[in-house]
Amino acid sequence: MERNDPRARSDAYGSRINRSHSPFLANVIPWASIMLASLLPVFAIAAALPMVPPLGYLMLVGWRLVRPGLLPIWAGFPLGLFDDLFSGQPFGFAILLWSLTMLVIEAIELRLPWRAFWQDWFTAGILTVSYLLFGWLLSGATPSIPSLVALVPQLVLSILLFPILARIVARLDELRLKRWKRV
Repeated sequence: MERNDPRARSDAYGSRINRSHSPFLANVIPWASIMLASLLPVFAIAAALPMVPPLGYLMLVGWRLVRPGLLPIWAGFPLGLFDDLFSGQPFGFAILLWSLTMLVIEAIELRLPWRAFWQDWFTAGILTVSYLLFGWLLSGATPSIPSLVALVPQLVLSILLFPILARIVARLDELRLKRWKRV
């Protein structure tokens, strides 16, 4: 086939010619998805027990574990600041713990030569339990056994929700890296 032949575009590679990643989407999707996830618990129905997982935190951990080099280590500060505005925790709580989470994940990645999904899930579970327990201790309420028992459903739901959020992060990453036709 000739180079200018219209049938040449229907081959396996011709449909991808003259396409590139959108720099806007590549940079905005991770940050916007974490900020949107931080806003979602605001729309949940009020309940006597804490049931809604910290979706913004789980999305941050998901992006950091699914795409390790994508978010810089300092991303915990601005994203935690945004989460502090909507979470109801004392101001600076998310800034501190999100930044510490980014540092802990970075240290884990330097120590482990390879990882599997179950290791990521275990890491996310430990970090999420730590995050929720620190939030429970620093919330200003009196720590007691009944309040700790009331926290258990949120802990369990957060741990079980991570694989779903990791799948959402993977789909968003595909969208982020999709090749868009140049105009």
